Amino acid sequence: MSQNNLPRTAKRLADYTAPAFSISHVDLCCELDAEATRVTSVLQIKRNLADVALKLDGQQLTLISVAIDGRLLGAADYQLDAESLTIFTVAQQCELTIICDIAPQHNTALEGLYMAGDTYCTQCEAEGFRRISYFPDRPDVLAEYKVTIKADAKRYPYLLSNGNKISEHIDDQGLRVVQWHDPFPKPCYLFALVAGDFDVLTDEFVTQSGRKVSLQLFVDKGAITKGSFALESLKRAMQWDEQRYGLEYDLDIYMVVAVDFFNMGAMENKGLNIFNSKYVLADAASATDRDYFNIESIIGHEYFHNWTGNRVTCRDWFQLSLKEGLTVFRDQEFSADMGSATLCRIDAVKLIRTAQFAEDASPMAHPIRPEQVLEMNNFYTVTVYDKGAEVIRMLQTLLGRDTFAKGLALYLQRHDGQAATCDDFLQAMQDVAAQDLSQFRLWYSQSGTPLLTATQHYDATRSQLVVSLTQQTPPTTEQTDKQPLLIPVQIELLYKGKASQRHLLLLNEIEQQYLFEGITEAPVVVWLEHFSAPVKLSAQYTDDDLLFIASQATDGVARWDAMQQFWSRKIAQQVAEGATGVVLPPALFKLLQHWLEQPGSDKAMTAELLTLPDFDTLAEQYQLIPVDSLLSCLNQFKQLLAEQLAASFSNCYNALKIGPYQYQDQDVGVRRLRAVCLNYLAQLNNYQSLLHAHYANSDNMTDTMAALTAAQQSENEVFSQLINDFGKRWQHDALVMDKCFALVASQSGEQVFEEIDTMLMHPLFSWKNPNRVRALFSAFSLRNPQQFHRADGKGYQLLADTVLRLDPLNPQVAARLVTPLLSWRRFDTDRQQQMRAALQQIAGQSNISNDVYEKVSRSLN
Repeated sequence: MSQNNLPRTAKRLADYTAPAFSISHVDLCCELDAEATRVTSVLQIKRNLADVALKLDGQQLTLISVAIDGRLLGAADYQLDAESLTIFTVAQQCELTIICDIAPQHNTALEGLYMAGDTYCTQCEAEGFRRISYFPDRPDVLAEYKVTIKADAKRYPYLLSNGNKISEHIDDQGLRVVQWHDPFPKPCYLFALVAGDFDVLTDEFVTQSGRKVSLQLFVDKGAITKGSFALESLKRAMQWDEQRYGLEYDLDIYMVVAVDFFNMGAMENKGLNIFNSKYVLADAASATDRDYFNIESIIGHEYFHNWTGNRVTCRDWFQLSLKEGLTVFRDQEFSADMGSATLCRIDAVKLIRTAQFAEDASPMAHPIRPEQVLEMNNFYTVTVYDKGAEVIRMLQTLLGRDTFAKGLALYLQRHDGQAATCDDFLQAMQDVAAQDLSQFRLWYSQSGTPLLTATQHYDATRSQLVVSLTQQTPPTTEQTDKQPLLIPVQIELLYKGKASQRHLLLLNEIEQQYLFEGITEAPVVVWLEHFSAPVKLSAQYTDDDLLFIASQATDGVARWDAMQQFWSRKIAQQVAEGATGVVLPPALFKLLQHWLEQPGSDKAMTAELLTLPDFDTLAEQYQLIPVDSLLSCLNQFKQLLAEQLAASFSNCYNALKIGPYQYQDQDVGVRRLRAVCLNYLAQLNNYQSLLHAHYANSDNMTDTMAALTAAQQSENEVFSQLINDFGKRWQHDALVMDKCFALVASQSGEQVFEEIDTMLMHPLFSWKNPNRVRALFSAFSLRNPQQFHRADGKGYQLLADTVLRLDPLNPQVAARLVTPLLSWRRFDTDRQQQMRAALQQIAGQSNISNDVYEKVSRSLN
């Protein structure tokens, strides 16, 4: 590493100490100016520890003055550096007044207060408030906030903050002055401020106790017609949380603001959620079915945080999964109840088996409650969020839905208004269930993906079935000693001649056996039904077993999983043998043809059954990923299916009729299955006209993207015509152009490098906008394995150059972009050298951010 990057200090969970000072009230005044916003904070402070100086966090602030109880402090009374303000003498209780200036216009990191176009906007999680004012920027300092915002009345008709509005007027200088009060104590990371000129959608929700809550959705001028679905999703989420958990909203108003410049998906600030516009704005012409699903899910997620994150927050950032894992679980349950529970579960499993398993196998492996961190932004990960949600789901499986709900209620009751820990949550569950959860707690502290090995033996003479399970968690970079976990393993015993049986097995040792009596025929065991634990599975399945499960299992997730396992095994065999000719059993084609001829009522499920695993799913089978062989085999299998089943795909496609666009389950399923059929048919030379027709006749973005994706993935020459037309048609819509950027960057041919350069010149592209950057470069590195992993390293070099260009502007986004390079040890020698060289290039630069430094250094060490 460069000498400039050596002295970096990690934060450790073991070093946690309670805050030396608490703050009961914050009175904040923000006088908005793009170049010099004046922030005056008045803090009511109480000392908790004797003989300790008051140290406040602060970054990129211009200090104007400091006063205690009205007495202005001199330079000898405090110490100021680039990261903090330390005040030497502070009484037991006092009023501290700090005045400082900040420059939102130049805040390209999008943390703290910044400009999203012409709009003032904040993002304070995890440690952004220190860019607004000097403050103990940690989640266990909770205070009641009163906020005054001043800005030009004509330019900024809406000045928003947390809680309830208490006053508004225009002063004699033409400034709009608005005051807000949030009666619920909160950490500073939940502070929010927005100032701008918007179109506003309004509605009302009546809570279960009869209170009326005003709902307001703020969107860019001209976008009001695209906000209705988000507002309806919010009302559904509010009602669901009341019905499922008895949790009622607690303020008089709930506001959602959509902005285009945002590092994350959204932020749950109390009463004022700030959203990436990508997850708010939708209509049939510009948004896909997937966009609608994501909007409903993320709207729900941020609303659910009102209790699991806001009313009860985290004691420290190592407890992040306390709020995020739990709330992801809650939004998954909400989405499952709003639509197809099976498809929602499949989506969650896909993410775990690709991104999360890959993270577990990388140098950035960590438990859902990490032990140490250099830059907290780096632990907003699929492990903390999505594996965290899987751990919560396992807990519900172990305790039962009703007991889990009682445990959640006890947790919220005990810790309302407090900063809690993961242990607090587990203790509430343990107390309600009267069950020892000490072994289950290991899921919070132990990293890595357990490997579950399952075997079975059937004794016909005794009518007995014995199944055996073993577990092993491989060492990870920061943990070598792994202990046995408590793993819930749901199974189904499938029979050919009678009804199936379902059981929940609890595995808490390295190896265990389970005996089933009265079994009159050898069953096929469906292991890990509904993906009951985030583990890898090794089981003794034949091809016939997997196809039998795919056609007969009760659980739709198990049916889909059986097909994924079937294809993964076949492709692995093909890779191992190095054969060019693909041989597949006749029973497979018979089953696939049956699904195409009789797709049933759940056509989206049929579409999943017909879809091959993607590259990332297949890659997780290997310690060293055979990139070229995997891509070649995947293409061969797809081509073979298209050729063998062309008539069936075509007939199914033509039989699927649909009217004008509606976002409802049945229509979503039809579009999804038509897209799968089209994708296979695009592999064949004589279906170019079908691609043209599908694109031309589309009245919605879902079908438009289906045609574009099918043409692109098949490398059909039609793609260049369609994407050019698409780009011209949508050249003024940034969110739709993100789809265009992503499609261009995902092209598997070498021309992709030249076309990415062309996209960088597009008027809507901006290096300062995370959505635009991710649309191009995340799509390239995550969805284009052919060119990202090309043998000459050109793809790795492109990503390294991008990270270095972006890091000075936005370290958070740069650090997320670098992730695909971190697993360099999992590739062949030549690719390892190329990826490592790219990482060393990044590491060799002076003054790289902590965000990027932490990931790159851990990967290279």
